[in-house]
Amino acid sequence: MNPIFEKARIFMYRNARPLDLARFQYHFENGSQQAVLHALSFYQNEDGGFGHAIEADNWNPNSIPLHANGANSIFREIGMTDGSHPMIRKLIAWYESGACFNGKSWDVTVPSNNDYPHAPWWHTDSISTCHTDYNGTAQIAGFLIRYAPRDSKGFALGVRVAGEAIAALDPAALADSHTCACYLRMAELIEEAGVQNLFPFEELKTSLHQSVRKLIVTDKSRWGAYVCKPSQFFRSRSSEYYPENAEIAEYECEFIAQTQLADGSWNIPWRWEKFPEEWAVAKNWWKGEVILENLLYLKGFGKI
Repeated sequence: MNPIFEKARIFMYRNARPLDLARFQYHFENGSQQAVLHALSFYQNEDGGFGHAIEADNWNPNSIPLHANGANSIFREIGMTDGSHPMIRKLIAWYESGACFNGKSWDVTVPSNNDYPHAPWWHTDSISTCHTDYNGTAQIAGFLIRYAPRDSKGFALGVRVAGEAIAALDPAALADSHTCACYLRMAELIEEAGVQNLFPFEELKTSLHQSVRKLIVTDKSRWGAYVCKPSQFFRSRSSEYYPENAEIAEYECEFIAQTQLADGSWNIPWRWEKFPEEWAVAKNWWKGEVILENLLYLKGFGKI
């Protein structure tokens, strides 16, 4: 047994929340898709959106667009291809409803975040801070294109917003790694749906390749802090983004191996200044999430 994997496995069974343990079991222990969906269902609200700290840095129980992106990423992660699944249908309906949507983009933050324990970047000072570029929104558009029926309001909405997101691209548009990752996920979802012809797709891919190269931090001395690494964009050598980032992508495998803590987890390079009791819990939840990310990266590179 790989010692990195075994130490991480022990941490997951002792500490991970049920959703992350079900995901771990799915990827590494022949666990079922249904078990992951069952655990995920407890984060879905009646309106179809997701909350309840599915994003561990925000304990708002209400439906929040970026938190729903965490759920739609998990649908893809476990191989969900059928948009008719009840959980996916409910999420599509929530997007179609116009909730947290200004006609152009979905909210990045919502005012009710302030009523619950949260990291400072989830705080909302005013309604004007709810909307910022296409962070979150680009991935939502891709999700609708991939999973909504072709003759539906949701598909048409996804196509419109994705087209606007691509048209809005300029040299500064992908300067943020989170926004770039959302565009990258959108491009992948468009390809999975087979509708590249609806967009200036080659121009989008060219911009993404350029931005991924620029955003990945190649100064290894900075990697102890919160910086953009290859794993934010891809998890295996089969990725189209691997060849032009091969050296630093291979180094990330070494970095993961070198920085595992004695308890099997990895350091979380951020913290909340407020809500110390809740942060202690959230930090442990994040450790389970980071373990999954690191193990999937190592798996994609044939290291475990």
